[in-house]
Amino acid sequence: MSVRLVQLRRGSNRRVALVDEPGLRIVDRYESVYAVAQAALATSKSISSLITTGERFGYDEIYDGRSDWHLLAPIDHPVDAARLLVSGTGLTHLGSAANRQTMHEVKESEMTDSMKMFRWGVEGGRPAKGQVGISPEWFYKGSGTILRGPGEPLVIPTFGEDGGEEAEIAGVYIIADDGTPWRIGMCNGNEFSDHKYEKRNYLNLASSKIRTCSLGPEIVVDPQFGSVAGTATIVRDGATLWSKDIVTGESDMCHSLQNVEHHHFKFETHRRPGDAHVHYFGACSLSFGDGIELDNGDIMEVHFEGFGRPLRNPVQIDRAANSLVTIQSLA
Repeated sequence: MSVRLVQLRRGSNRRVALVDEPGLRIVDRYESVYAVAQAALATSKSISSLITTGERFGYDEIYDGRSDWHLLAPIDHPVDAARLLVSGTGLTHLGSAANRQTMHEVKESEMTDSMKMFRWGVEGGRPAKGQVGISPEWFYKGSGTILRGPGEPLVIPTFGEDGGEEAEIAGVYIIADDGTPWRIGMCNGNEFSDHKYEKRNYLNLASSKIRTCSLGPEIVVDPQFGSVAGTATIVRDGATLWSKDIVTGESDMCHSLQNVEHHHFKFETHRRPGDAHVHYFGACSLSFGDGIELDNGDIMEVHFEGFGRPLRNPVQIDRAANSLVTIQSLA
C-alpha cells in the first residue's frame, strides 16, 4: 500500500494526516509535510518509518467541504512561501507536442521551434543511468504564494486572456543542508496556464505560465511512475462539458525522470538548503486543444490512478478593470 499524506487546517490548527480510506488518521508530532521531510533528513530515516498515527476522521466530510477541517495543498513552506519554487517542464509528452503545434497554427510541412525541441527530447531525453541527456523545456511559475489547494479557485487575472487546465503529475522536493535535493513524493497537479496568450506567439510562453496552480489533495510518498493512467474533466453547471482519458509517467514521456530532475537541480540556485520545490512534469492533452474555453465557475478535475482522490478546482475570472501598475521612485 502506498503512503499518502494530506495537510489539514482548522482555524489556526494545522496537522498532517495519513490517508486510510475511507478515513484519515492524524499523524503524531508533525504539523506539515515539510516538517516530516526535515525530520527524515535529520534522522536519516524514511518518511514512512516516521509516521505514527492517532485520531481518525472521516475523509468524505473533509473532502466534500462539510467539516471544520479543510484540505490544504499537500506541500508548502510553513515559514516563508518565497522559499518554495514552483516550476515545470514542457514538451515531455507526445500529446503536448501535438497540442503546441496546433496552437501555433503552422503548416505540417513546417517545424516550429517547439517541435524541434520535442524531437531533441525524443532523440536525447532518455540517457543511460548516470549520464546527462538533452535539456527539456523549462518554465517558472512562481513561489509558493501561487500554489492552491483542493477546492480553491484558480484565477484568470484581469490581464489574462483565458485560463485552462493542465492535468499533470508534479514532483515535490526538499533541499538538505548539504545542498542535496531529495524527492518527498508526487501529487495530482493542475498547472493552469493562459493558452490564448501563448497562442499569439510562443515567446509568450514564459509569462503565460505565471498563474495560480494547484496540487493534491494527497502527496504519494512512494509513487509508481512507470505508466500512469488518468482522466481530465471539465464540469459546467453540474454536467460534464469535456472529459478525456490521459496518461503520463516515464514510459509515456520522451524525457526520463532522471533527466528532468537533473536539468532542474543542476542550477546551484535550485539547491539552496531548506528550500522546497514543486515541479510539474508536463501534460499530454488539454481541453483547449479540443476547442474548449473555460468560464467562470467551471470545475476542473484531475485524477491519476494511484495518486489518491481527484483534484478539483473552480475557475474564477477576475472581472476588475485592468489598471496600470504605477511604480514609485526613490530618487
